[in-house]
Amino acid sequence: VFPLKHYQDKIRPYIQLPSHRNITGVVEVILGDTKAYVFFEKDFGDMHSYVRSCKRLREEEAARLFKQIVSAVAHCHQSAIVLGDLKLRKFVFSNEERTQLRLESLEDTHIIKGEDDALSDKHGCPAYVSPEILNTTGTYSGKSADVWSLGVMLYTLLVGRYPFHDLDPSTLFSKIRRGQFCIPDHVSPKARCLIRSLLRREPSERLTAPEILLHPWFEAVLEPGYTDQETGTSDQIVPEYHGDSDDISSFFC
Repeated sequence: VFPLKHYQDKIRPYIQLPSHRNITGVVEVILGDTKAYVFFEKDFGDMHSYVRSCKRLREEEAARLFKQIVSAVAHCHQSAIVLGDLKLRKFVFSNEERTQLRLESLEDTHIIKGEDDALSDKHGCPAYVSPEILNTTGTYSGKSADVWSLGVMLYTLLVGRYPFHDLDPSTLFSKIRRGQFCIPDHVSPKARCLIRSLLRREPSERLTAPEILLHPWFEAVLEPGYTDQETGTSDQIVPEYHGDSDDISSFFC
């Protein structure tokens, strides 16, 4: 539900984007006297909740789902849209089997002009925020910041916790600025390579979203006969989110 005078701005990203199987579409818009009622496609739960319930995903499942996530982000970037507040919770399942994902909640995305993706907005979930957003007082590359968030997502899918985590915000931000994190031994070498290619402190050194789709990890994991080696559970799962709570767990999203 959006105020009538603002609803066109809110749904503009959906209108601008060419149709894509991994991005939610607008089903119907009903205009009232003061409000616009926008109806989207039905979903079957979000990725954040799913990862919490699974603790972590096997690499084959993670690769299948992450490829859909990256495909949606790449489509947005190629269509002059930067996501900004990118996180697992924005991806929902489009089927009951939980094999197909869609990106939703595009209302707060940034529509850019040409190749200039410079942003100054500091809005976003702290667990996913990139170092340059914390360090700069000017602008930063919105696409590169989205790629950092993709790195946080991939790490979380495979490990079951955020790469940078702390209940104290200032300590969390210090860890993100340093960009130092550990990858457990159960994560395969190619997956490690991809994670490190996304979570680079220097934005210009990160892969672009289209380049991620070409990474050999996907081919290696998704080819017939691949066996995912499990070596126990992780020591910290994705924190539970309470949107209306004053508890520190609401700091994560």
